Amino acid sequence: MDRMFNKLRNLDAYPKVNEDFYSRSLSGGVISLVSSFFIAMLVISEFRWQKYELRVLLKLLLIMRNVINSASIMVTVKKEKEGLYLRKVTDTQLVVDTSRGGKLRINFDVTFPNVQCTLLSLDAMDISGEQHLDIRHDIMKKRIDSHGNVIEVRQDGIGAPKIEKPLQKDGSRLEHNEAYCGSCFGAETSDDHCCNSCEEVREAYRKKGWGMTDPDLIDQCKREGFVQKVKDEEGEGCNIHGSLEVNKVAGNFHFATGKSFHHSSMNLLDLIALQTESYNISHKINKLAFGDAIPGIVNPLDGVQWEQTSSNGVYQYFIKVVPTIYTDIRGHTIQSNQFSVTEHYKNSDMDHYRSPPGVFFFYDLSPIKVTYTEKHTAFLHFLTNICAIIGGVFTVAGIVDSFVYHGKKALKKKVELGKLR
Repeated sequence: MDRMFNKLRNLDAYPKVNEDFYSRSLSGGVISLVSSFFIAMLVISEFRWQKYELRVLLKLLLIMRNVINSASIMVTVKKEKEGLYLRKVTDTQLVVDTSRGGKLRINFDVTFPNVQCTLLSLDAMDISGEQHLDIRHDIMKKRIDSHGNVIEVRQDGIGAPKIEKPLQKDGSRLEHNEAYCGSCFGAETSDDHCCNSCEEVREAYRKKGWGMTDPDLIDQCKREGFVQKVKDEEGEGCNIHGSLEVNKVAGNFHFATGKSFHHSSMNLLDLIALQTESYNISHKINKLAFGDAIPGIVNPLDGVQWEQTSSNGVYQYFIKVVPTIYTDIRGHTIQSNQFSVTEHYKNSDMDHYRSPPGVFFFYDLSPIKVTYTEKHTAFLHFLTNICAIIGGVFTVAGIVDSFVYHGKKALKKKVELGKLR
């Protein structure tokens, strides 16, 4: 047994020095004190001091004092050790997006300081051929004055106000017990087709591919005071915000100064009889997101503002949508999207087809999906960092101390020999 112990002693990489041979110096004490301070600061930085972590440290001190209650202590440590010992990191991966179908939710908040709410409409279409014209569901509009103050908040309604003895489809006046059936002014699709509001007449015109040239000639529009409503909003702006769901394929949505209608596979605008020489489509994008918000990700168009300085034109945003999955440290998953964007302004004067003024967002989906996964670094990694800090500072401090000690010794020897005067 003694021979085995002797062999183990020979393997000792840390031979002990007799205390009688130690020589302590003032410079060594200063260097030790400074290095201890650096070690403490670096170790603290590994813990990333926060209120939560400080609270856990205090709890661990209490645990050490009451070590008898080890059963309940282990539960507490298991719940809170993640915030104390382990650092949260985000792992990023790129994978091919193999998902099929589904919907894409677009959240937006855009302000047009020079376009009235009555004239502003939202349309969406995609490459599958699906179209949504003059979208109103989940859309809110705010009338704003020239200073940006809100005048009125409203959701575009469907239908007309109560009216007294309007014209029937056959040209007669509505009697007391009759059901109202208004004329579509030539745009009827069947004998029993009725248009009971200005909007229904305009919708019938859109389906026919016709443009409404003078709303005052339409009984429903005249009763509802549509033209007067637009004139009353002259000089105002509009903030439009809400969300829409579209197919998860390439497409576009756009804000236009008029109401869209479909004709010969082209989308045109019914600017009614109130069109002016030009429309100012200056705008500010307060928010644009494809899906839910992702922590730490700022969408590139949030807060972007553009001022129109020329005549009528179309402002276009070409967006590349990247599907993104974010999983936080608790396992909660957010399926959303990031996007990149380029911008282009097309002047109508240079456009052969005279594109209607508006702001267009063309989006396409990337075949690559990004996954973000929050996780903790391993506890052993934490211990490795602590050992590296202590060992590294200790080694550097030893080198500095050795340099100072031997320098002083050499200097003292030269003084004794009279080589320094």
